[in-house]
Amino acid sequence: MSKLEIQQIACLEDNYGYLVHDPASGATASIDTPEVGPILAALEKRGWKLTHILNTHHHYDHAGGNAELKEKTGCKIIGPRGEQEAIPGIDIAVGEGDIVELGTARARVIEVPGHTRGHIAYSFDEDHVAFVGDTLFALGCGRLFEGTPAQMWTSLNKLMALPDDTIVYCAHEYTQANARFALSVEPQNTALVARAREIDEKRAKGEWTVPTTIALEKATNPFLRAASHDLRATLGMANAKDVDVFAETRHRKDNF
Repeated sequence: MSKLEIQQIACLEDNYGYLVHDPASGATASIDTPEVGPILAALEKRGWKLTHILNTHHHYDHAGGNAELKEKTGCKIIGPRGEQEAIPGIDIAVGEGDIVELGTARARVIEVPGHTRGHIAYSFDEDHVAFVGDTLFALGCGRLFEGTPAQMWTSLNKLMALPDDTIVYCAHEYTQANARFALSVEPQNTALVARAREIDEKRAKGEWTVPTTIALEKATNPFLRAASHDLRATLGMANAKDVDVFAETRHRKDNF
């Protein structure tokens, strides 16, 4: 059971923001800053003081609220070393293996380039929770705006190496659309078929489909399943390298 308290916040059209609170110290981090108003409202409702911003990458829907939140709260901004020139108000730049302390909690930085060149994730290993930004989605992965398929495949493998029970907090509610694509490339996957049905039921009721877990994604997310015989059969890539299967899957999603 995690000692952290996590508040999920709906922002913009389909973003999620997160507040991570360490009860032992009172320290509170905003994972990215997609929209200032909902973040401030959530802080006020919980009675928390923002002490940190942990940015995953530089895109505006992840760092656009940095300056205003820092001005209003005096928080410290931590972000990816590979993108520090593009992170508004950054105080500390971090990279692979660095440890970010949030009160008594500790987050390990994992470099996961692909969506952007310096994208990072924050894994609170002791608590079995990870904040992955736009690298991994429920049933999806980020578009390759700045990186290569090989970079993203390496990044996804780093996340797949986390314990299966790791709770994965991603930054968008894309799951229903991702499920439709996933079914098009691996329709024989019974776990995926069942999950897609559950997702449709949740969305029909206006419920969130995030967070997810590493185990669930490994079982159903086509971007993590390059070794799947059924996926390879659909793509006509029975003997291809895993990275090439991933690249073709990403290409098909881009054009789906």
